[in-house]
Amino acid sequence: MASCPLFLLVPHPPPPLVAIPRRHSPLPHILTSCRSPLLSRQQSFRCRCSSSSSSSSSSGPRERSPRPQQQQGCTQQRPGRGSAVDPVGFLAKIGVSDRAFAQFLRDRHKAFKDRKWEMHSRFIDLKEASSGFDLLGLHRHRQHRVDFMDWAPGARYCSLVGDFNQWSATENCAREGHLGHDDFGYWFVILEDKLREGQEADEYFFQEYNYVDDYDKGDNGVNAEDLIRRMNEEYWEPGEVKSRRSRLETVAKLYEQMFGPNGPQTEEELGEIPDAETRYKNWKATQKDDLSSSSPSYDIIDTGQDFDIFNVVTDRASFEKFQAKATPLAYWVEMRKGRKAWIEKYVPAISHKDKYRVYFNTPDGALERVPAWATYVLPDAEGMQSYAVHWEPPPEEIYKWRFQRPKIKGSLRIYECHVGISGSEQKISSFQEFMSSVLPHIKEAGYNAIQLIGVPEHKDYSSVGYKVTNYFAVSSRFGTPDDFKKLVDEAHGLGLLVLLDIVHSYASADELVGLSLYDGSNDCYFHSGKRGHHKYWGTRMFKYDDVDVLHFLLSNLNWWVTEYQIDGFQFHSLSSMLYTHNGFSTFTGAIEEYCNQYVDKDALIYLILANEMLHELHPDIITIAEDATYYPGLCEPTTQGGLGFDYWTNLSIPDMWLWHLENVPEREWSMSKIMKVLISSNHNMLSYVENHNQSISGRKSFAEIVLNTGMSSSGSVDDDLIFRASSLLKIIKLITFTTSGGAYLNFMGNEFAHPKRVEFPMSSNDYSFHLAYRQWELLDKGVHKNVFNFDKDIMTLDENERIISRGSLNIHHCDDTNMVISFTRGPFLFVFNFNPDVPYQLYRIGVDEAGEYQLILNTDETKYGGCGELNSSQYMKRTNDKRVDGCRNSLELTLASRSAQVYKLVRILRI
Repeated sequence: MASCPLFLLVPHPPPPLVAIPRRHSPLPHILTSCRSPLLSRQQSFRCRCSSSSSSSSSSGPRERSPRPQQQQGCTQQRPGRGSAVDPVGFLAKIGVSDRAFAQFLRDRHKAFKDRKWEMHSRFIDLKEASSGFDLLGLHRHRQHRVDFMDWAPGARYCSLVGDFNQWSATENCAREGHLGHDDFGYWFVILEDKLREGQEADEYFFQEYNYVDDYDKGDNGVNAEDLIRRMNEEYWEPGEVKSRRSRLETVAKLYEQMFGPNGPQTEEELGEIPDAETRYKNWKATQKDDLSSSSPSYDIIDTGQDFDIFNVVTDRASFEKFQAKATPLAYWVEMRKGRKAWIEKYVPAISHKDKYRVYFNTPDGALERVPAWATYVLPDAEGMQSYAVHWEPPPEEIYKWRFQRPKIKGSLRIYECHVGISGSEQKISSFQEFMSSVLPHIKEAGYNAIQLIGVPEHKDYSSVGYKVTNYFAVSSRFGTPDDFKKLVDEAHGLGLLVLLDIVHSYASADELVGLSLYDGSNDCYFHSGKRGHHKYWGTRMFKYDDVDVLHFLLSNLNWWVTEYQIDGFQFHSLSSMLYTHNGFSTFTGAIEEYCNQYVDKDALIYLILANEMLHELHPDIITIAEDATYYPGLCEPTTQGGLGFDYWTNLSIPDMWLWHLENVPEREWSMSKIMKVLISSNHNMLSYVENHNQSISGRKSFAEIVLNTGMSSSGSVDDDLIFRASSLLKIIKLITFTTSGGAYLNFMGNEFAHPKRVEFPMSSNDYSFHLAYRQWELLDKGVHKNVFNFDKDIMTLDENERIISRGSLNIHHCDDTNMVISFTRGPFLFVFNFNPDVPYQLYRIGVDEAGEYQLILNTDETKYGGCGELNSSQYMKRTNDKRVDGCRNSLELTLASRSAQVYKLVRILRI
């Protein structure tokens, strides 16, 4: 759901920026982070007619190492990022200056500090501020009860209704004696377990119940008196309890001996006072027969060093004796009722899979809502209204995680997928079907991460999951929460990271199941008035300046990582939230458009808080920004004025390819314009040829565009067109992949040139599933098999050589006339011939390093559907000293039309 057209706007740098002289940075080059595409200088590359020299690229591999664990009580910066706070630091680093924008960054930083102070007045730290799911919603208490908590500041009365109380609006309510609601509008309802007929209530209040353990340690017949007696006998030593009751008893005895009635009365009787250590040892020798001497004697040994409260050397014998004591908490386990005993004695207040809703009495009347913090939501049987489902499976059914999160080093190769359309049948597929059929294919295809879209619960299936109604619930269309946990676990077992496409930029406007008018008021979670509504999509816009809304959104991010072991997020459509015009205004890329009155400063502060929280609590988390306007500093550290993302998505690349395929004849493609978009700023850049946006909402997939161009009236496609189409798709895919900044994304099916677009069932197509599935049977057929083999070999090559995680590109050759592009990245040389008609036999390409270059990938090979014009004797090339393109050496290569080649420097020749 791209916000605005990008191809003609984004690649151009903003005109108002004024370059300043670049100073020598005290930091090494490897510590520099990504540059915003709109603030960085235009990266230069040499066309054939140009005489400017290009900079050399670093050849060493660049791995994305895991972040270190955070120290308690302080926020540790991510590796390679300075700890000093400078609100405009990244502007100075990239050598540009704009006073208005710099002042905006300073004002934003002040507002950010005020917002954090406001949050810390309510929450201890970011961990507590992002852990609302521990309290809100339904939670089993250790006593025989269930607690429900929700936020509805506009309501006057709150109760919980459902199957458990025959949908009574008065039985389980927040009434007197049950706390009601606090000053911030949080309601609290207690559901008491019901004592079965003929059973007696617990004698002791502190008797607990074992609900979640995978074993049934029940009541062992230990009563409270026996518990206290055994604790005194086995944990405390004789006399120890007495001494603990009076902590000053020892001090009092010493004082009595020195100054009491039996102490010395005159200076002569006092005599010479020995030093403190001698006095203490003499006193201790007289206490051997005292009962209190049996208590641990923590005699501090003076080692002559400076006093350090965290490094006190004590009496070792007493310390080991104390450590060997058994904790009295073990006896509390004996007092705990087992689950079986509890079930026999009590009826649960609300049972597993019971339906429920929250009931509010508001100034405008009574309302029933699906709780905002519900973790499982199902549609009503009649299809009229949804309801929440209490998900509390018994211990034997709770899903147990089997695999650890994989550690991915280097580049990200992301496979974007939608579970519902992942099957080969025209229906909504499930988590189970996706796990058994698609996950093995993704692993075989060579990807190391999956990105799931449409997972949070949404009422409108045709919205692709972007109109979220219940942010803490997994979509019930695909399965249960445990089904999703199993999917994530299986992906981790295959070595795949699991990323989630999260939509915090807007929400569904549905009032019966979503958050809109949740408590009867129009400004609970969202802005009131026009600002609270998306101008074009009919969705609601969050109120990012409200602490309780931030509490909800931050907790939602932490929930998916904590509960479902998610490895990262792509933040969807940031331009919708960053601007009051939702990104649909005329956008030129001028710097003032990032700091004018239409910019939502509160939304920027939320993104900074989200990145700081995620990276502080989960150091290995991955965050990706999808912003059609490329806000400056997306991937800069938050301490330097950035937003703190790990990657940014270059949305202009697929728009550029789509523009060329639909509007420009192949012979007129400009190599310079193509490279300008591909490398506008490839630091931490996620590239893709086409994602789901290119084949949805009436659009076509690239394969459909290319193959249908020459389709005859009978519907058949000739072999020559298939060959030309597959050749073009392969070089587009290769050049996009090799110019990315450490991350690449492919939408499900595009790896084998899926011939059909995606179209979800909706009223315009009579709710048909005709285009809402994937044709996996094409994997073994003709052009689709060839394209898949090529895509698979690209992923394997990156797995072995870490191509896209290496240094920056060094473009040697960009010829618009011959339509040839050549660049190096580390020890690899990439050559592309986009000319659709003309092959070249001895095409000379300049290289800086003299040596032998081994051909490791060729799009023209027969296994990829090519002609195979190169023979084995041409796979090794040696440079000569003829200067070309300003380089000291050159290679003579054979280039087939519409083909690309990848060479690796395997031997360096020193002259």
